Amino acid sequence: MTNTQTVNELQQALQTLKNKKWVDLTHAFGPDSPHFAAFEDAKFTPLFTHDDGFFVQRFDFPGQYGTHLDAPIHFIRGDQRYLEDLELQELVLPLVVIDKSKEAQENNDFTISVQDILDFEKKHGEIEAGTFVALRTDWSKRWPDRAAFENKDEEGNPHAPGWGIDALKFLFEERNIKAVGHETFDTDSSVDVRKNGSLIGEYYVLEQDTYQVELLTNLDQLPAKGAVIFNIVPKPEKATGFPVRSFAILP
Repeated sequence: MTNTQTVNELQQALQTLKNKKWVDLTHAFGPDSPHFAAFEDAKFTPLFTHDDGFFVQRFDFPGQYGTHLDAPIHFIRGDQRYLEDLELQELVLPLVVIDKSKEAQENNDFTISVQDILDFEKKHGEIEAGTFVALRTDWSKRWPDRAAFENKDEEGNPHAPGWGIDALKFLFEERNIKAVGHETFDTDSSVDVRKNGSLIGEYYVLEQDTYQVELLTNLDQLPAKGAVIFNIVPKPEKATGFPVRSFAILP
């Protein structure tokens, strides 16, 4: 095969992708956006303006802010991978979307189970190895309303849906998936965090030497199977995570 043939094949592949539907899975975020309660609000400050000849801003926010990618080192001690250590091909994966939006609307503490996954597979077929599995709850539709997103009761306890630990173990150990994503602040449902006293689901995911993407949006525009997710993220040194530009290309 000649270099010309290779270039032509790549160009043809790109044109094929350009003709597909692309869906942005990323929230635009700013100082007033919802964020993990322990973090301060982001700060965006102009350093230079057009009157100076160019417009430049300073951005001050935690790495886990807005739609973001968590690297293994975020929760796991020791010789774990930072953001810069993730391979490019890990960031582009076949996408599976499990829709539990109705259940999450009816029960804000909904926690996805192994049975929920088996029910999904009865309808859509077995979840393939090496995939990115996203949990759709439509929680992202609450953005950018902080109070609605945090959904706290009178005692100050949040109520948000999430992954059950058994469901995560099933996906990684029985289906050999690569990564997960969700629309909420945390991997675990709020009720599980209170029950377990820890984010055991998030610890488990990152212990698999892989990443997750939090605060996804527009999952309601995606099919259950067939799309591809791209998680394009900057490469700061020794970063535990960073805002990501996630998007999907539909089949």
